[in-house]
Amino acid sequence: MKRFLTIAFALILSAAALSAQEQASYYPRQTEWLEMAYQMRPVLHETVVCPVGAVRAVQDPAAYQGWRYEPCEGWEGMENRSFREIKEITLDFGRHYTGYFTFRIKSLRDCMDGPIRLRLLFGEMPSEMNTPLDPWPEGCLSRGWMQEEILTIINTDQDITLPRRMSFRYLKIELLGTSQSYEWAIDHISFRAVSSAKDVKTALQPGAPQIIQDINRVSIETLRECMQTFFEDGPKRDHRLWIGDLYLQSLANAYSFQNWDLVRRCLYIFAALADPTDGRLHGNVFEDPMLHPQYQNYMMTYALLYNSTLLQYIRDTGDLETARDLWPVARRQVEDALFSVGDDYIYDMARKPSWCFIDWRDGLDATACVQGAVIFGLEETYAIAEALGCTAEVKEWPKIAAKMKRAAYRRYFDKGSGMFLSNGQASVQSQMWMVMAGVPSAKEGAAALRNALSSENALKPGTPYATHYLVEAMLRCGMNDEAHDYLVDYWGGMVRKGADTFWEAYDPGNDNISPYGFTPVNSACHAWSCTPVYFIHKYPEIFQK
Repeated sequence: MKRFLTIAFALILSAAALSAQEQASYYPRQTEWLEMAYQMRPVLHETVVCPVGAVRAVQDPAAYQGWRYEPCEGWEGMENRSFREIKEITLDFGRHYTGYFTFRIKSLRDCMDGPIRLRLLFGEMPSEMNTPLDPWPEGCLSRGWMQEEILTIINTDQDITLPRRMSFRYLKIELLGTSQSYEWAIDHISFRAVSSAKDVKTALQPGAPQIIQDINRVSIETLRECMQTFFEDGPKRDHRLWIGDLYLQSLANAYSFQNWDLVRRCLYIFAALADPTDGRLHGNVFEDPMLHPQYQNYMMTYALLYNSTLLQYIRDTGDLETARDLWPVARRQVEDALFSVGDDYIYDMARKPSWCFIDWRDGLDATACVQGAVIFGLEETYAIAEALGCTAEVKEWPKIAAKMKRAAYRRYFDKGSGMFLSNGQASVQSQMWMVMAGVPSAKEGAAALRNALSSENALKPGTPYATHYLVEAMLRCGMNDEAHDYLVDYWGGMVRKGADTFWEAYDPGNDNISPYGFTPVNSACHAWSCTPVYFIHKYPEIFQK
């Protein structure tokens, strides 16, 4: 009966969503696309896992963010020991998992004559588990993102499964209250891990260095955890699909799981949920309780990366039918971006305000970066038109791109510093997006990147998201050895600091970096961090040597 009601409710919500699309659709097939997206929902593969042991927290200034765990006694025989005596235990599941937690209260002596109250804290990192959460920092993301549950149990000797999906490695169980005359134990602890990822389709060359093997493995596990019913950005927090993460996940997927159906589903989800009045894509979408966007969340830089994802999908699959279906969506995103390009061929961020995300780095002036991102998106989308044989529709685009490149060079390049300056600011981010756009020659781009990386005053990337484009820019400039070393130092740095999945934010010089001002809310398994597997396998002669 419960299953029937759940399905019925989902159908009602789906019908409501379809009805809303039918009332106003910029693209005539949005209603059909939404139904296709529902039909393409993948099956999640399940694996049941158990803790590998108990651990004890150790405050250690040499450890990442000041905390580490060491093994201790307590897990063996726990199912037959009174938890009134144990009171608190932290369990290590051995690696990062996403899914659903189950346990049982087992009666040992006498009968239950009062409720049991437990606090369960799930965490991805030792520091997350040991940093006090209260008082919660003002202005930070919701405290509700912390994976903390207070349970009041009134029935024993039956399985208890938490309804909330967890993303974690460590679990702390703390006794808050119980009858003093009743003895009980915690038994049947297990975790049902879920992912739509199956087998990895690629392999490293024999003799690949150990650090490359480790980075490759952690990249794959990061992507696996984020592959749910769509490509999530971080299974601990947000539980949504972002366009920028999707593009990077599609690159990593091409050199690992090769789940093209999931990429295709995500492309249709965004198209189906585009703004019905002007066709712009929302920056992110949710699936529960029905597919819907975060309304009014427009991100021009991300919207153009939708087109890059579609181009990558074409190259991976040769599926021109889907590309033709979604071509109007891709073309519309470029048209919207070009609206803000002035007569001087410089993108004016004030003309049509939009969130133009480049990186989480305080103080970054993104003006030059956005100019580069628009040129990059324009040329990527023209490549789709070439694949579809419809360049006549957009024949002016190559000329516009060329004029935007010349304008960018005149506006932003500073001969004195040998860098592209964004309103006078030097940053690695500006150099890499000018390179991605093809504004400088390979020689000039390499010099600009080296100048910014060596400058004490130039801002550096604060996330693996931005670092992906830095490595890509290095490769475009022929800086192969430097790209190799940067990847090994950056992502290898996370591995050496204990990462079993790659993190949302990482600065080798600042272990406490957080876009939110509070590290426990950071995601330690984040989609935009998974791309080393792409570099390692696309360029084996560079990264597997």
